[in-house]
This record gives sequence, C-alpha cells and structure tokens, in this order.
Amino acid sequence: MAHAGWAEFARILRYKQNWRAGTVAIADRWFPSSKRCSTCGTVNTRLRLADRVFTCVCGLQLDRDVNAAVNLARWPAMVKDLSRSPDLPAGGRVTKARRREGADRHPAGVGATGPVDAGTDTQPLAV
Repeated sequence: MAHAGWAEFARILRYKQNWRAGTVAIADRWFPSSKRCSTCGTVNTRLRLADRVFTCVCGLQLDRDVNAAVNLARWPAMVKDLSRSPDLPAGGRVTKARRREGADRHPAGVGATGPVDAGTDTQPLAV
C-alpha cells in the first residue's frame, strides 16, 4: 500500500494548485531524471542505483539527487501537453492493446462483496 500515501499527496497537491489556478506536472515514471545530464542532456545508461555521484562525458560531476532535481524542474518545458501524463495515476504507460470481443464484460456481481459476505445484512428482530 505504498501507493496510498503518494496518491493522497497527489490529490492534495492537485487540489491546492486548482485553488491557486496553478498546474501540476507529473513526470513519466520512466523519465531518466537521475541518468540524464542536466547540462548537455546525455543519458548515462550505465549509472547504477548505488552510484551517488553523476558524472557525464561533458565534464559535469554532480550529486545524483541534485542532478535529478534539476532535470525534473526542467521537465515541464520539455513536454508539449501537460494535461496528458504518460504515467496515468501510477498505472504506467498506456499501451493500446487489442482485446478479443467481450473480454472486458463480466457477469453482473462477479467478485462483488454482498451484505451477507461483509456481515452487514439485516436480520429480523426476534420479539
């Protein structure tokens, strides 16, 4: 349930920005923020999670988290349409896959928890 905390944070952030007529830009979960050089844009694919200093061929040497923060601050300017996030509420990238006809239809009530299952059904009072 680690996503629950982030979902609530995102909800509050969107609410606050709506209230202030602002915009929330959600970066794609696969955006290489810590692997991309914040100076020249080169992506270092050999960078491992254990590497805490980002080093680029252009000569930039920077703390990996600072490099990621700079890249994420610049991310909205790199994206054309902020209204469509490629990371739909933590569900990942959207892939248009064909389904066979009727694959998404289920009989009514399948998998649903009823009042009896939940122990909330009403019993007639014995008088």
